[in-house]
Amino acid sequence: MPTVLAYTSPAIGHLFPMVPLLLELKARGHDVHVRTLPRQVPMLTASGFHAGPVDGRILAIEATDYRAANAKAALASSVETFTARARFDAPDLEKAIAGVGPDLLLIDINAWGARIHAESSGLPWATFSPYTPPLQSRGTPPFGPGLAPMAGPLGRARDAVARRLVIGAVEKLMLPRINALRAGLSGGQLPLVSGADEFFRTAPLMLVTTSQPFEYPHPDWGPDVRMIGALGWEPPAEPPAWLRDTADPVVLVTTSSEYQADEAIVRAALAGLAAEPFTVVATLPAAETGSAGAARAPGTGGFGAIPSNARLEQFLPHGPLLERAAVAITHGGMGATQKALSRGVPVVVVPFGRDQHEVAARVVAADAGVRLNRKNLTPDSLRAAVREALTKTPGARRVAAGYAAAGGAAAGADALEDAISLRRPAL
Repeated sequence: MPTVLAYTSPAIGHLFPMVPLLLELKARGHDVHVRTLPRQVPMLTASGFHAGPVDGRILAIEATDYRAANAKAALASSVETFTARARFDAPDLEKAIAGVGPDLLLIDINAWGARIHAESSGLPWATFSPYTPPLQSRGTPPFGPGLAPMAGPLGRARDAVARRLVIGAVEKLMLPRINALRAGLSGGQLPLVSGADEFFRTAPLMLVTTSQPFEYPHPDWGPDVRMIGALGWEPPAEPPAWLRDTADPVVLVTTSSEYQADEAIVRAALAGLAAEPFTVVATLPAAETGSAGAARAPGTGGFGAIPSNARLEQFLPHGPLLERAAVAITHGGMGATQKALSRGVPVVVVPFGRDQHEVAARVVAADAGVRLNRKNLTPDSLRAAVREALTKTPGARRVAAGYAAAGGAAAGADALEDAISLRRPAL
């Protein structure tokens, strides 16, 4: 029985999309071990995995990129976070390997130290990206600002300038740190990398949880980067009892599971949709906690009186709500946005940072929803965006069909088995 060891960064938005793939591997007879957020270990154990927590020191290094003033500063902040965590996630993975003895490693794209140790371990390994990776591609704008694709010479010129100003500047900060980590964590075994693309493509296989038409075409990425479609998953839970008595269409409002001060979306939705024929359901999984689970003062959202057509919840399973939804309002997180689109529900995206500007650009390019700049976010502008998004259902359904055609968890498991020459156990 082949043994798989999966290692995630400390984020629900990275763990949950990986779970369908791990379940598929388990169903094929693989012995699956997971190292992830401590508070998710009991749930994973109940799901039949051998689960354990990542080093607690990793969780203490909180992502603060949401405080950045622009895309370049946000990317630089992420470099600081991931390089700081790498000092702990590399030896943490080494310890897990010693205890598990895996045949295959599946490593989160944001666990930079774990990636480096996986590469130097000599074991078969792959990387898992629950968001569009920041890889260059012809005809695609540079990752970060959320620029719309622009064809022709003018587009190529714009992208070249933007890439130099954004990615080039971040690489100057990133590369010395990455190469110092590669030298130190591998004992000098690994060669230096010359750019971000080379670093992210060190894995023999990268699985990416998206697909066309939501994602742009990337014919030059090659077969080692596999888009397998959206992998939406959430812990098993009963739908809320009150949902059965809700007659009006639902508007689901989501905020980030890693805290980024995006409660303004909820305030605007409560005020802007109070007189609309919807039940507004807002979930705030990180409103009272930081990205690593550190306690925050209660009441930080300052929502005041809740309108009669609205509900505020810290966490609810989104699936049953999306079955009743007319529109989803998201912060632009890949998981929340694709979860809605995979059910053919159009979205209003209000990006705050991280990869969210890129997600918003793809929503618009796929004609599957509306992008609303956070600087223009008001109750009136959000209400208008919801009304416009209601006309985007055909685009959302096209995206859903594209996700299904990509093959999902089964396609990902096939790629892992093919890449490392593991075969399904005989029945």
